[in-house]
Amino acid sequence: AGPGGRSARWELHRPLSAKTMREFGPNIWTVEGPVVSFFGFPYPTRMALIRLADGGFLAWSPIALSAALKREVDSLGPVRFLISPNRLHHLFLAEWKAAYPNARVYASPGLRKKRKDLSFDGDLGDTPEPEWAAEVDQVAVLGSFLTEVVFFHRESRTALFTDLLQNFPPGWFKGWRGVVARLDGICATNPGAPREWRASFLNRRAARASLQRILAWPIERVLIAHGDSAEAGGAAFVRRAFDWLLPRPPDGPPSP
Repeated sequence: AGPGGRSARWELHRPLSAKTMREFGPNIWTVEGPVVSFFGFPYPTRMALIRLADGGFLAWSPIALSAALKREVDSLGPVRFLISPNRLHHLFLAEWKAAYPNARVYASPGLRKKRKDLSFDGDLGDTPEPEWAAEVDQVAVLGSFLTEVVFFHRESRTALFTDLLQNFPPGWFKGWRGVVARLDGICATNPGAPREWRASFLNRRAARASLQRILAWPIERVLIAHGDSAEAGGAAFVRRAFDWLLPRPPDGPPSP
């Protein structure tokens, strides 16, 4: 989701330059993707690659696959799984599948219906698949029209968010777009989900139950698809970003 709450329409804003993978923590790497236009708002993109015990990789929210990126990935190990964390993050699944035909593609809730042209090997749910359960946990955040599956890499203690937590640096959006983004609650120092998406969580009980499972993880780092990630203090960062969802006592701050 993005400012304005309209249905997703992504357009490539500028091509991906040759950028290398960056180690975000033990056995987890990030790669910066192209900036895309979401109804005129420039959105930076980011993917993660998690190396599993067998040496293969789980590709989370794949970005455009450049030749340089493919060479670097190939030098580290095979891609085993292609993950769409929510049904807005699907643009580059087909090209990754073409490049890695043996990789298994997993659909986020609602994506099968949206991308009937793709062949999926499985559907993401509220529990991790056996192939990665020992290393990566997951929670489907329920209660809204858009279900995002949040992941947690155990070894690096990294929580991974796509659209449910956005953290754009000051000055990223210019002019009136900057005003809209700040009002929407997706900019530092008050990151989070866009306000119109927050309002769509009609089942707050289900959403809070999902959030409590996320907050139970020993989070140290937070990797974000759109905006600045947090490489320390992850648990407090997530709690602050979801202040809008936490129940409030009559005379006090949000409580767990």
